[in-house]
Amino acid sequence: MRFAVLTPAPDYEGEWDWAFAVEAEALRAAGGEVVAVPWTEFDDAADFDLVLPLVTWGYHLRHTEWLALLDRAEAEGWPMVNPPALLRWNSDKGYLAELGAKGIASVPTLEVDHLNEAALAAAHGVLGSDELVVKPPVSAGAHGTYRLGPGQPVPNDVHGQRMLIQPWLGSVVDEGEYSLILFGGRFSHCVVKRPQAGDFRVQPDHGGSTDAVEMPDGALDLAQAALAAAPAKATYARVDLIRGDDGALQLMELEMVEPALFLHCAPDASARFADAILAAASAAQRAPEQPLP
Repeated sequence: MRFAVLTPAPDYEGEWDWAFAVEAEALRAAGGEVVAVPWTEFDDAADFDLVLPLVTWGYHLRHTEWLALLDRAEAEGWPMVNPPALLRWNSDKGYLAELGAKGIASVPTLEVDHLNEAALAAAHGVLGSDELVVKPPVSAGAHGTYRLGPGQPVPNDVHGQRMLIQPWLGSVVDEGEYSLILFGGRFSHCVVKRPQAGDFRVQPDHGGSTDAVEMPDGALDLAQAALAAAPAKATYARVDLIRGDDGALQLMELEMVEPALFLHCAPDASARFADAILAAASAAQRAPEQPLP
């Protein structure tokens, strides 16, 4: 089988080869042919059994172009995993409020059209938290994310922007953020991500660490409920969870566009990943007019 793995735009400045390499290696070990193509230059799926946007890092900086690509993929029936409708939905973190309204235990999230000091002050009262976290609804790698205490002004780069506001949860420092990785709807492995001392961001770019760990009690039930509430099934998914102030797990984010999958953290994770992708490709070949599993 021949796979197009979509990669960052040519002008993307971050390091991404390491992420592509481990996923491509898994697919090649399973007998697949892998071709890397910048997502901004991909325009023809005819020569591929499956299109995988696994490394479309930076799409949040060119969101209009990204949505246009998904529209074309949907209109032309590209064999794409995850499917365009799911990618579109998952590209905007406004889905958190939607999932919360459906009863999925999620970090309380307020959305404001124009973030300013008045909106921040109101959020302190509504969320009942002295400290808040603000983040863009379309973002990655903690881009534009800030922790703000009482009286702190809105940072200039996000002032007046559409933003999400959440309560600060100290467990991200004390315990870490859990990530459950699922392939084809089945649990594969779990990691815990922790920030470096003096920070709250868990991403490696900000000094965070990632370690394999046994998933906490109740984590898989919450992850599966969140995925079931999404608009389509995910062939690959990372579900980020955090412990709330009441001690219960809450959904932090669903990552189904271009997540780090931490394949190196568990034996056979690469094989499970490849098996799920191959199954999706086979399903697309059998019934290309039907939605992918």
